[in-house]
Amino acid sequence: MLLPALLATVLLAGACGQSGSSRSAELSGDTGYKLTYWAELNGNAASVKPSFQDVPFFKEWQKRTGVQLEFIQPPANQAQEVINVLLASGELPDMIEYEWSNFPGGPAKAISDGYLLRLNDAIDRYAPNLKAYLKAHPEIDKQIKTDDGSYYVFPFIQNDDTLRTYQGPIIRKDWLDELGLEVPTTIDEWHTVLKAFKEKKGVIAPLTFLGVPYVLFGVESGSFIGAYGIKKGFYTDDGEVKYGPIEPGYKQFLALFRQWYAEGLIDINMATVDTKTLDASMLSGRSGASIWNAGAGIGTWQPIMQAKDPNARFVPAPYPVLHRGEKPKFGQRVHSYMSSGGVAISAKSEHVEEAVRLLDYGYGEEGHMLFNFGIEGTSYKMVDGYPAYTDLILANPDKLAPSQALAMYTRASYFGPFVQDKRYIEQYYSLPEQKQAITLWADTDADKHNLPPVQKSEKESAEFSAIMQDVTTMVDEMSLKIILGIEPLDAFEGYTAQLKELGVNRAIAIQKAAFDRYNDR
Repeated sequence: MLLPALLATVLLAGACGQSGSSRSAELSGDTGYKLTYWAELNGNAASVKPSFQDVPFFKEWQKRTGVQLEFIQPPANQAQEVINVLLASGELPDMIEYEWSNFPGGPAKAISDGYLLRLNDAIDRYAPNLKAYLKAHPEIDKQIKTDDGSYYVFPFIQNDDTLRTYQGPIIRKDWLDELGLEVPTTIDEWHTVLKAFKEKKGVIAPLTFLGVPYVLFGVESGSFIGAYGIKKGFYTDDGEVKYGPIEPGYKQFLALFRQWYAEGLIDINMATVDTKTLDASMLSGRSGASIWNAGAGIGTWQPIMQAKDPNARFVPAPYPVLHRGEKPKFGQRVHSYMSSGGVAISAKSEHVEEAVRLLDYGYGEEGHMLFNFGIEGTSYKMVDGYPAYTDLILANPDKLAPSQALAMYTRASYFGPFVQDKRYIEQYYSLPEQKQAITLWADTDADKHNLPPVQKSEKESAEFSAIMQDVTTMVDEMSLKIILGIEPLDAFEGYTAQLKELGVNRAIAIQKAAFDRYNDR
């Protein structure tokens, strides 16, 4: 697309002009250097402060480590477009925070192409905290290496089960009570509820969910689609790797959403819904149900709504099934290590030691407390050995939601180079509805079917990326056309045939080979 590419080019040009990019910017009047750090600012933080340098956490991180940073910040939701231009330029910052599994050819190719530094020696020499953590957690250690054993990232780790599920269906309980309806559990019950919202409450878009950065993004973890025994991406089933959009269940799912869209039960703007429009729809009453987070959803919406309407109440609903009493096959459930939020170091950086020591800080005791709880005496205080958030976080005097306040002083509620602490979630989810959500949404068989973070060889990754670029584009285009009624439902068979011509079966075979090697490690 022209506009994102243009914005990316402008941003990159500005960044390179300021920093010399691959070379860290020399500090005026100082013998040290500013290390350049490329990352997208978290949405909760960006809703309060426009840039990294204005966020208290990033000021404190620099102060404590003695490392000064110059942040290069892409526009919201344009990280992938911008990073493509950045990499093509060859002028790389010292550190890049990105989901490296999305890199064409994978992390192994990013290393061999000279973009990323192979971190094995640097971690061994300069990262005692991460090194000790990985030695104590071998299951994490094998996830953050390429197939040939190369470390490539300082990872974000969620190594506690209570942290691994945080998203699912959310619905207006006060509306259900008004209509004499129960929280829906099956597809048929959901249809009844959404229809009642539409016809009896006059709700414009009863169900809304994220359609950005790509079509059906909001349901990819298993909401609604999982009722048909599949998910939108790759998954495992009895040791086999499958790709949901070519399975018969995907046609059933498309038929469902096609019907609901025709009945006006799904947001007419489903392909363009981002977090801001999602919030607006749920807070205005334009919508009454969604799939979103316990924190950014329930925790953000409920206090705002109840300030206007004390009866308003958002509650979690279980992942839908076809028949009452069934256990959902899929649901949102992350791995302890996700590629999101990991920080790599440029192979061209002239300040590897300084960058490694900065990133290693988050895995030590002091850094762990800063990343998870912020500044003692300001954002938290120790109470009988427990780091308790202060009212600055939980009852912010400037009326910031806890999600916003946390994003100002910590990185606990989003990604980064550190190990997330479950004591954060115990306080962040202060509402009973949030605590209920974690238990309810975790009651699925997702762990049995999630594909672990497997690593492909450079050759496999290049072939896989080339295939899946065309495959995912076709899946999104045809899914949207069928749901909107532009194409007939029977077009599904023709479209799956085209996906096979594009090589989707070869992509599945590559995933299976990587999965088998992962299990053999």
